[in-house]
Amino acid sequence: MERYCLNMPNIGQTGQSLCKRINGHKSDIGNRNIQKTSRRTLQPLWPLSNRFKRGNFATEKLQKQTPTSWAGFRHQLSKQVLGVAKEKGQHVGLFSSNSAGDPSVPLGGKDLPPKRKEEYIIRVQRGISMENSWQIVRRYSDFDLLNSSLQISALSLPLPPKKLIGNMDREFIAERQKGLQNYLNVLTANHILSNCELVKKFLDPNNYSVNYTEIALQHVSMFFRSEPKWEVVEPLKDIGWRIRKRYFLMKSKNQPKERLMLSWADFGPDKYLSDKDFQCAVKLLPSCSHPYIYKITFATANESSALVIRPFNEKGTLKDLIYKAKPKDPFLKKYCNPKKIQGLELQQIKTFGRQILEVLKFLHEKGFPYGHLHSSNVVLDGDTCRLLDLENSLLGLPSFYRSYFSQFRKINTLEGVDVHCFGHLLYEMTYGRPPDSIPVDGFPPGPSASVVAVLESLLSCEALKNGMPAVSKILQMSLFSDILLTNSEKPQFKMPTKLKEALKAAKECIEKRLTEEQKLIHQHRRLTRAQSHHGSEEEKKKRKILARKKSKLPAFESGEEHLAKYSNSNNSAGSGASSPMTSPSSPTPPSTAGVSTIPPPPPAPPLHPQMDGALHPDPSPADSASREALLSSIQNFQKGALKKADTCDYSVPRIS
Repeated sequence: MERYCLNMPNIGQTGQSLCKRINGHKSDIGNRNIQKTSRRTLQPLWPLSNRFKRGNFATEKLQKQTPTSWAGFRHQLSKQVLGVAKEKGQHVGLFSSNSAGDPSVPLGGKDLPPKRKEEYIIRVQRGISMENSWQIVRRYSDFDLLNSSLQISALSLPLPPKKLIGNMDREFIAERQKGLQNYLNVLTANHILSNCELVKKFLDPNNYSVNYTEIALQHVSMFFRSEPKWEVVEPLKDIGWRIRKRYFLMKSKNQPKERLMLSWADFGPDKYLSDKDFQCAVKLLPSCSHPYIYKITFATANESSALVIRPFNEKGTLKDLIYKAKPKDPFLKKYCNPKKIQGLELQQIKTFGRQILEVLKFLHEKGFPYGHLHSSNVVLDGDTCRLLDLENSLLGLPSFYRSYFSQFRKINTLEGVDVHCFGHLLYEMTYGRPPDSIPVDGFPPGPSASVVAVLESLLSCEALKNGMPAVSKILQMSLFSDILLTNSEKPQFKMPTKLKEALKAAKECIEKRLTEEQKLIHQHRRLTRAQSHHGSEEEKKKRKILARKKSKLPAFESGEEHLAKYSNSNNSAGSGASSPMTSPSSPTPPSTAGVSTIPPPPPAPPLHPQMDGALHPDPSPADSASREALLSSIQNFQKGALKKADTCDYSVPRIS
């Protein structure tokens, strides 16, 4: 029986239909042949591989179990990957099962056998808490579809190859699972791929199944009802890395040749401003004037999102200059696998770096939180760099480099975050690519020793342990101190006192959440190190040797205790002639002054062997033999038989 589900029609995706829909084109009115966007339509349920194609997380190593029947294979994936977590702090568990498909419809009076399908159950965990985990089901065809979608990145991804014959064999299934494990590891280790919408939807379809382009269009349409002077030219698909942020190419009816860019984004986890303060701060953004901040033409906000319009720069961003990319191309295509890796010239590095540091210093003095510096947020205007996306911190959006600086507890302020992000940007300008890992153990030769000195103060292991330097201190370094800035525009950004206090409180809340996250990651890392240390082969050998020593020691101690009890029983038996056997011997009274102590009487002869045997039964022959040997060695011990040892006493002071 065919299944159906309610799906929203795919509308407003390309070209003129999108522009007509948002701008309210006259040809849409009264035309019954145009598809009605408000009506839901019944469509056949798409296969799982077509519905979910995207996602982003770390993975776990697979543990195989022996299959019991052809209808059920079970394999478990259980390796924890940090970092990139990079973080990253995320985990994924995978199981695979070979099960029959849905009951088939009889054809020609005969039942067809169920079709065998190999499925993989992926357990996903977000963060370090085991409670925040879920499971999803994927087949190899879903992995293949994801890999096909990621080919735009021009990366060679290690997806296991297809096999038409013998693809249900146990050995092949186990080998394929290892290959899929490695494939997921490669995806989550890549900083750009792990943050892209394709990978996130693949691993977390419930949280990333929303069509944010459709939501953005709804908000933009509502905006154009009150502001009819703007028109949408075309959507700019996937030019950024954020999933919940959408871009559109715009134009003004008064100046149709001028191209503008509209960006829409909803609130993030670090949005702490009240609605009133948030509305006030967003409306003040166009009034910000600085030679190294990109001008904002218009900004507005509602109860759940914000919309900003600024001029569209045909030359693109600083990242486009480094990677020789086209600004309108998708993010994965532009930056995942550049054809040529080459850094900027030394003079460009010095000039661009000085300009970016000046604007960071200005924002820090104004008390305006930023925390979103990276090469895609810097626009080039000739030989001048201008900062983008000041609204991101107001919206509470996460930083592009959060998975890096959340690993280091000394980077716990937004000023420190900006300086650390500047280190990433400087490395990218110098070498034409981002660093492979943080901290950087060794820096390649740069165009100047002064560049490497600045990088060491920002990205080295020692710098991350001690904390980030202030922006004013970096400006005094030899790399930037001799650069003269000729721009005469006066910086200006006026804010009311109440808004400054609200921004300060929001900044403290952002830093507090960052500190708590860093503390949890630090505790988890210590626990992981302890577990790996105790689980190492060397520690296991040490514990085995210690256990053997402990097992031998109690046996020797028990023999000594038994011997002591035996000798005490003999003594108590000898004194039992003058006192009952059951009563304990009374203690000797303390001596008094002036009275000589009376020596104790000699021990009485031992009791009759029959009487002694009744009280203490004879031990086993083996125990008695060992006891007699021990007693004889003690009795036959001669102190004079010991060899005299020559010792050198160094404790006596020497007089020279």
